[in-house]
Amino acid sequence: MKIIITIFIILFFLTAHSQNNPAYYFTDSLRIQKLKGTQQVVDRIYKEYAQEKNFPGFTYAVIADGRMLYSGNMGYTDVNKKIQVNNSSAFRIASMTKSFTSLAILKLRDEGKLKLDDPASDYIPEMKNIRYLTDDAPVITVRDLMTHSAGFPEDNPWGDRQLAVSDNELLDVVKKVSFSNVPGISYEYSNLGFSLLGYIIKQVSGKTYDAYINETILKPLGMHNTYWEYSNVVDDKLAHGYRWVNDQWKEEELLHHGAYGAMGGLITTIEDFSKYAALHLSAWPPSNEIESPVIKRSSLREMHQPWRFNTMNLNYKYPNGRSCPLAVAYGYGLGWSKDCEGRIRVGHSGGLPGFGSYWGMLPDYGIAVVSFANLTYAPNTFINLKVLDTLITLADLKPGQLATSPILNKRKNELLTLLPSWKGAKESGIFAENFFADNLIDSLKKDADKLFTKAGKILRVGEIKAENQLRGSFVLEGEKSVLQIYFTLTPQNPPLIQEYHIREISKN
Repeated sequence: MKIIITIFIILFFLTAHSQNNPAYYFTDSLRIQKLKGTQQVVDRIYKEYAQEKNFPGFTYAVIADGRMLYSGNMGYTDVNKKIQVNNSSAFRIASMTKSFTSLAILKLRDEGKLKLDDPASDYIPEMKNIRYLTDDAPVITVRDLMTHSAGFPEDNPWGDRQLAVSDNELLDVVKKVSFSNVPGISYEYSNLGFSLLGYIIKQVSGKTYDAYINETILKPLGMHNTYWEYSNVVDDKLAHGYRWVNDQWKEEELLHHGAYGAMGGLITTIEDFSKYAALHLSAWPPSNEIESPVIKRSSLREMHQPWRFNTMNLNYKYPNGRSCPLAVAYGYGLGWSKDCEGRIRVGHSGGLPGFGSYWGMLPDYGIAVVSFANLTYAPNTFINLKVLDTLITLADLKPGQLATSPILNKRKNELLTLLPSWKGAKESGIFAENFFADNLIDSLKKDADKLFTKAGKILRVGEIKAENQLRGSFVLEGEKSVLQIYFTLTPQNPPLIQEYHIREISKN
């Protein structure tokens, strides 16, 4: 039996992946082709939903591997003139703007021009004399503003009508602001907070927040059809916003660009936004690839983390009806969730009078979807989640496989030479000092002999399923049963085996 295992070790070394990056990869070479094959079904899902919700105009896209795979459009940007929606139609994306503002703050942080835990009053002197709810309240930090943790009250829909106000009007509000809580202890959605981040960008960069974002984010990404002021958009490209009233579409007033634009004023096309979504997807997995000129991948991943817990939805149901509890949090200008299946989603919705939008990505699957509609608070989140779920099912997508580190492979193969007899294990030098204090050698040999005998002749040694760079498992497929071996390594250099388990997982 030991000879057979040795043969498999040699074969494994010949066929193993050479991975120097702690990255994951997609094993299905037909993945993109399968995703493109979902278009007909996805088109139908979106179109039926747009008709059901009576959207005047609607546009959407599926993004993967750095590009827009396909898109779709329907309805009108201008109902009266019957101007049809296309990929270059410019929609106001409302609160989807918040991630651009957060990204700009992180760029300034990366440049050493501010710190996230600085008091916001360092950059907005008008906040120095704020009266908090209690004497023991901490001061508001930049991070508090980015995570909706400043203690400001939830301000929808009031904030949605503030887009055009001036900097002075914004500062007048914050000088006498009313609090619903003390800073730093709870999540409460605040458009005011993100508008103040826009002002901080201006104070730190020496440019208005829109100029800074244009120059450092939009232009490098090639987002040349993205705007802040609606009057700068060509008439036949601008999506007008509507509300359904008395069985007809009533046009909403478009607000001009102002201080609150940092929370929700951006106007863009499905083509342009797909470039932005692709930037975020490119942050995963961590790698040694050349960095984007826009921002470091590590800063993007920082945006995607759950910085402020929001809620636990134990009764959450996916659009297909299956129940799956969901934990929800907020990152930096982006929402975060993790469901009972371990699926992580990052994205943001947007809603203003006349508009509704949503974009979401599944980093582990390398896909994103985005959609815009020109109807007041159009509920796009639900349908985009349905499409993400559908993409996974139809294209049979699997999460990216974490690449196995050389040391995991090395320890795996060294371990295999010792099984099932454990002869020479103590002298092998591959085990940490705790190992044989925690595991009696006689018990290790007894358990291995029993399971190997039960499995019969070993037919195949599986590749490691890595949980991270220093922990993983693999299977041994025998004639009669399949065994699983799990082990973890220490933080020493070189890492040593500190824990090991073997068990039967199935019978053949």
